[in-house]
Amino acid sequence: MPADPVKSLAAALAASAGAELELERPGEVEYGDYATNVALQLAGARRRPPREIAAEIAEAAAALDMVERADVAGPGFVNLYLRDDWFASALGEILEEGDAYGGRGAERAERVQVEMVSANPTGPILVSHARNGAYGDSVARLFELAGHSVAREYYYNDSGGQMDRFRASVEAVRRGEEPPEDGYQGAYVRDLAALKGDPVPLMLKEMEGTLERFRIHFDTWRRQSELEDRLPELLPRLDTYEKEGALWARSSAYGDEEDRVLLRSGDGSPTYRAADVPYLVDKLERGFDRAIYVLGADHHGTRNWYAAVARMLGYDPDRIEVLIYQPVHLTRGGEQTKMSKRRGDVVFLDEFMDEIGVDAARWYLVNRGPDQAIDIDVDLAAERSQKNPVYYVQYAHARIAGILRNAPDNADNSLLLAGPDPRRRRLSPLLPRAPRARERAGGIQARPLPRNASGDRTLPRPCRRRGT
Repeated sequence: MPADPVKSLAAALAASAGAELELERPGEVEYGDYATNVALQLAGARRRPPREIAAEIAEAAAALDMVERADVAGPGFVNLYLRDDWFASALGEILEEGDAYGGRGAERAERVQVEMVSANPTGPILVSHARNGAYGDSVARLFELAGHSVAREYYYNDSGGQMDRFRASVEAVRRGEEPPEDGYQGAYVRDLAALKGDPVPLMLKEMEGTLERFRIHFDTWRRQSELEDRLPELLPRLDTYEKEGALWARSSAYGDEEDRVLLRSGDGSPTYRAADVPYLVDKLERGFDRAIYVLGADHHGTRNWYAAVARMLGYDPDRIEVLIYQPVHLTRGGEQTKMSKRRGDVVFLDEFMDEIGVDAARWYLVNRGPDQAIDIDVDLAAERSQKNPVYYVQYAHARIAGILRNAPDNADNSLLLAGPDPRRRRLSPLLPRAPRARERAGGIQARPLPRNASGDRTLPRPCRRRGT
């Protein structure tokens, strides 16, 4: 059986019906295992009643070995009820493929970089950063499942105003003083002050350990200060002009919403937009076919900036993709928990994982689309009961693992599907749909990705780093 049994079934039915079609899973079990509305789509072109066309398709479908029966419903839907041996065959394919089932669907394997989290090393990883990581790592895993080579990267600012205030806060505590008013507060600052040396590498080591615990391993770490050294050689290649003493990129002429300041007036220091230029070049010069930025909602306005820079420098903008996600809100007892890394009234990812577990932390941070803000009831997330939806995911996994562990090597797959329990019919059609679910989850099979009316990529909408 091919890696996508549902596509195989659709192809067989299309050959019988004489028309291309897609199979959907009905919302209710009584409407069959799969259904198609192709008769409704063909009615206009064939100038025939859709139920009449549906009846012919149902008759052709019923003649297939894999179909137990086919019914016509409503204005022209065809509902299919499949034989157990088809599901047993599909299950056999799933078991044979193992963790790779539903993958390797890419038309051409690519080198993909996913840059995510990238919070400045001025404090431990927050839950807000964790949504970036959970989302970005999920996208990375989808690319890997499709057969691409993926590198996860963390990019951080190790110089500038924020880093100066962070170091000053630690040094003040080391002298027995309070941190500056605009500095960083919290017990972690005092913990760092008790150690010797620059607090930035110490903080980075702690952040890396937290992310590893969160099951995100970064292949590379990039420092903004090192990349900014290339800025003088790249600025002449950009379309720029001077205005009020500042140097501007004419990015609006290359698809951006507006022009951007690169060098500030007065001291001529580079903005973080300017730092983006050598970093983008660094990514593309390393040979990545796709460079994916995972950014927060506060960076939505800069989504087209990266593509504009690529156009100015002569790179294909289709190699750049920006995924934006919305914020995370934590509640306890019905009240929202505030987050501020400077003040110290924050929720760190380590504390969050201590309280609810790694599985629950990752699940709650990706269980909604990135275009929606997430409200997490920490009390509910910590529940070890049927009130918590994560419980069902873990329980289902444990049950499946137990079945596979105890089943003999020569077990008949049809036995796993046998029995009068109606839940079998709800579960069985879901299993062969994994390949299609993977394709829909990331839109990562086709290339280039389509754009919507505003010019944005139509991958799942998605966060960013600096200042978070």
